[in-house]
Amino acid sequence: MDIRRRLKSHPELHAGALNDILFILLFFFLIVSTLANPNVVKLSTPKAKSDTKAKQTVIVNIKATGEYIINGKPIPLDQIKNIVQPYVAKDSSQATVAINADKSVPLDYVVAVMRVARELGARTTLLVDTKQ
Repeated sequence: MDIRRRLKSHPELHAGALNDILFILLFFFLIVSTLANPNVVKLSTPKAKSDTKAKQTVIVNIKATGEYIINGKPIPLDQIKNIVQPYVAKDSSQATVAINADKSVPLDYVVAVMRVARELGARTTLLVDTKQ
């Protein structure tokens, strides 16, 4: 008679509370991920009456402070040509530089980007708001 075999207990893992913890963690990460807004540039753009769209090769944002932003990085005016040139070279026949400027930006800042685009052989478009 081997009594020892009958008295051995089987190790078990109770995972009932694990589902609750994972459910709470899932909700936490969903809520936190909706609160994060990386690379958001706040601009109030001018208004337009018609809605025409062009394929954009690169977008240059100009803040009211005169700061130029390409791909979320602030760029000085003298380096814009070096940054935009690879984008224009990829699609040389249909290259378009879209300018997204705040409505309080002086026209000189917008024209400076247009000159750079013209030197590179790209067309320029000004992004505007369609709301009246």
